[in-house]
Amino acid sequence: MILKALYDYYNRCGEDIAPIDMAYINFYYSIVIDERGNFVRLEPLGDENGLPLLTFRPEERTSAPVPHCMGDNATYLLGLKDIKDIDNFDFAKEIDKNKKNLVAFKKDIEILNNCLSNNIFVKAIHAFYIKFSLETINAISCDSHWKDFCKYLTKNITFSVDGINGYAASDKEIIQVKKLNKLNGNNEAICLITGAKKKPVNTTYSSFILGGKSNAKLVAFQVSSGYDSYGKKMGLNAPISEEAEFKYTTALLKLLSKNSHNKFRIGNRTFIFWASSNADAAQQAEESLFDILGFSEEEQDDPNAKIEQVRKVFTSIYSGTLKTSLDDRFYILGLAPNSARIAVVYWSECSLKEFAGTILRHFNDMEIIDTRKDGKPYMGIKDMLAAVTLNGKQSEATPNLPEAVVKSIFQGTPYPFTLFSACIRRIRAESGNKDKNAIRIARMAIIKAYLNRINDNNKKIDTMLDKSNTNQGYLCGRLFAVLDKIQEDANGISSIRERYMNAASATPASVFATILNLSSHHMEKLANESRRIFYEKIKQEIIDKIPATGFPAHLDLQDQGRFFIGYYHQRQDFFTKKEN
Repeated sequence: MILKALYDYYNRCGEDIAPIDMAYINFYYSIVIDERGNFVRLEPLGDENGLPLLTFRPEERTSAPVPHCMGDNATYLLGLKDIKDIDNFDFAKEIDKNKKNLVAFKKDIEILNNCLSNNIFVKAIHAFYIKFSLETINAISCDSHWKDFCKYLTKNITFSVDGINGYAASDKEIIQVKKLNKLNGNNEAICLITGAKKKPVNTTYSSFILGGKSNAKLVAFQVSSGYDSYGKKMGLNAPISEEAEFKYTTALLKLLSKNSHNKFRIGNRTFIFWASSNADAAQQAEESLFDILGFSEEEQDDPNAKIEQVRKVFTSIYSGTLKTSLDDRFYILGLAPNSARIAVVYWSECSLKEFAGTILRHFNDMEIIDTRKDGKPYMGIKDMLAAVTLNGKQSEATPNLPEAVVKSIFQGTPYPFTLFSACIRRIRAESGNKDKNAIRIARMAIIKAYLNRINDNNKKIDTMLDKSNTNQGYLCGRLFAVLDKIQEDANGISSIRERYMNAASATPASVFATILNLSSHHMEKLANESRRIFYEKIKQEIIDKIPATGFPAHLDLQDQGRFFIGYYHQRQDFFTKKEN
């Protein structure tokens, strides 16, 4: 299913993706020669990321040297790999060390020359290697770009001919010959992706992800490892045609590319997402999901503008304002590095409308009152993980937590208990520290969302203060916020928050008698009579809902979460502008 979805994504991309047997490769330098093969100059290409050229897809290497089409690293083109001392270097020794690669590249040029003896690039490069010697390297080392060129010896380098447009690596005539010379000795087999009977591949192409090996693959086969059956080896055990393999691996590489708007990374997990169609709703869904994951670097005058636009997009898709088809699907694939290949850690497939609904539910669940001027109402995955880790480093989240959070958001399931419990722990750890804001909005949004999802059939926690909520944890939190605000107004400090909050949230009966007594003294210090009446009314309104038996002796973990929500709601209510 995953491979078929990637295969279909390639077909969806059309001209925006490399054609069959081709690839966009970044080249950093061109060795400019004349038509007789004489060195002319070194020419840097593109910016610091090089110049992308459409060329024949490079063959993957094992231990044997395999030259790429008319462009490669300097060990193949010049026999040079690592030049530490530019001014005093033994070129002869270095070329001898990399002789195998250089000979393989020369042999490839010889084969091309037999097929394309009139091609201007092939003729010139063939002549260059006939004359190639230490004098050639010495001439190149005298170029003004030599020192900078030495930094890119392990990167891709190609040839160009002075006075001729284009580069050898992207010459269409050369690439066509390369395609015709492509060999595959396998017999035909039924492709597992397309169902067509075609030549299968022995191995699949590598797809690099951060943290993994450069040659890691999504589908890998080994020899003599217990997977061979009925005499079949490697790719013949699960045949994938050359065309299907190229399409799904190229689609995967496009989604994983550096500037892709179809991926995000959490910890050591890389997630990619895409829609099955090119419909306007599908494209807007992809861009919107990218926006809410916090990867856009564009500055906004209004920090909420983009989030509100994202909400509108998903609302339009879910309500049907943005038309979608029943066949429109949305895919999310989670990948992780492994010792030998890429591990699939998450896979989700659903209709586009259903996906819009789950995202809107996350918006609603995480929505909570925010009285800050620059408030950002939406909490993305990174914000959620940062809120429950030491010093806000989301990279320090427990290994399985990111996947669990992603699953809960994208499938509409309850948020993980580990997220909730980590949130409570961080509040407890920081509540006694006056330099840290333990009751921060991200944590309150997490607690609200967690409790609402696991208590679907019970009374939900509102976005703002709910005076009808009679949960004992919620009421204790509200009362604690009132007592805290009274002390703050009377003395300009919040010592009861620092000293008593942890105990009040877990064992209210053991604490509230003390802090209510303290509050009476604080009330006496309030100069404004109307303020004393105001606070007294709120205290009585809350205490009237406490049972006659008194404050609860103990609050379970869920009610401790409600305590902090009640505290937060009541504090925010003090700063909310009231209508007459």
